[in-house]
Amino acid sequence: MFVPSKPVGSPMSQPKWFTREIAATIRKRKAAYRQFRRTAEEQPATKVVTPKSLVTEEEVKAALRLDKGSDALLKSWSMVDFTKKGDNYGCVVSSVQVQYSLNQENMEVVYIAKLNPCRHVKEFEGMTSVMFRKESEFYLNLVPELNSVLTEVGQKVLRFPKCFHGCMDKNKEVILLEDLRPQGYQMFDRRRGLDVAHITLILKELGRLHASSRLLQAKTPDLDLAVTHDFLVPDIFADESMGLRDVFDRQLDQSIELLERFGGYERNIAWVKSLKLEFVQLLTKHLGRSKYNVVCHGDCWNNNVLFRYNDDGEPVEVMLLDPQINRLSSPATDLIYLMYTSLNGEVRIPNLNTFLDTYYDTFNIVMEAAGIDMIFSRSELLKEFRSMNVLGAIYAMAVVPFVLCEPEDIPDMDKAENIDEILMEVKEKTLVALNKYPLMKPRFLSIFDEMMDLGLIP
Repeated sequence: MFVPSKPVGSPMSQPKWFTREIAATIRKRKAAYRQFRRTAEEQPATKVVTPKSLVTEEEVKAALRLDKGSDALLKSWSMVDFTKKGDNYGCVVSSVQVQYSLNQENMEVVYIAKLNPCRHVKEFEGMTSVMFRKESEFYLNLVPELNSVLTEVGQKVLRFPKCFHGCMDKNKEVILLEDLRPQGYQMFDRRRGLDVAHITLILKELGRLHASSRLLQAKTPDLDLAVTHDFLVPDIFADESMGLRDVFDRQLDQSIELLERFGGYERNIAWVKSLKLEFVQLLTKHLGRSKYNVVCHGDCWNNNVLFRYNDDGEPVEVMLLDPQINRLSSPATDLIYLMYTSLNGEVRIPNLNTFLDTYYDTFNIVMEAAGIDMIFSRSELLKEFRSMNVLGAIYAMAVVPFVLCEPEDIPDMDKAENIDEILMEVKEKTLVALNKYPLMKPRFLSIFDEMMDLGLIP
């Protein structure tokens, strides 16, 4: 579904600002998006050798111009790999080392390149195109607007890397970004659950992102952000045509098999089996429009953030990355995803209220700076979060097995020809990892123990 049939306001009537002109604009946007999807799904794939071959000299020049100005002259460039297996899943990440001259001085700059993985797994091709479009437009079009409304009220800009180029050609998608490594930013070990210090930095930045979108919406109260930024509307998780339905379904099957191996979790097994019958409807319901609509990151977990540390090894700054599943929805969708994919139960459960207070306080600081009323109370935020606990369990079952595997045990998606091969390898390697990695069993089971304590599992 491209945009909601009843965008904002009472479900029984259209809001006052929803004029015929806006309705016509929405219809045009829907038609344009349908054409975009047809193009993404029907256009013959262009054969390429490797993802790195997608980067062209013209794209490097375009990034250099936006970054350094029109006087910068490209002298040479080369691709340099730096990531390892398990760092990225939906794309290939490399770097472009650029030599250029400016004002008669020879200089060098490095750009991070996000590339179409060129796997040509049919089920994922349309999804890959949509994900790259969403991320590119988020960086190049939306983030500058969000930063503008923040600086207007004396707030700092959002902590995302600068984006210098985005190519959306079918099967040739490329995004060129600022290299944050010289500033000291580094990845967190995805196999470790985030501790309080790390999660606090992420929650504060999510609060600022979400609040900034409310400020931006306030600039055009009669024109919904879903119209002005239509890339926010298609949802990778909820849209059955994107290819992820089978992924979630197989991961639920795998969870059932794991629980059977552990023994003593018959109630949990019955609950997961019931989820299999309705998880698509649950995703559609919880990831759709909300009375607390904000721009959500959509894929905020510990593999999609970078941290900078002080001399004592304490995290002091965070950068959010990879907003390729962005959406316009409830802020709780981001909070649930983060909490259940990136935290151990021993950190999440006793600190949940403190974590939500941290998020709320940061959100409120931005709203107060703009003189705009807060959109929910602390109790309403907790209620909204709790209403999506089942979504957290689904996310955990889908993601945690990937998170806790060693790099050498992560399925090789580049060699697979279809989604069935990928999911079968995921299952086989997860079952092997269960015996190899002691962290997997308690991390996995803590989700079900918590759902039972909350009364969600009968």
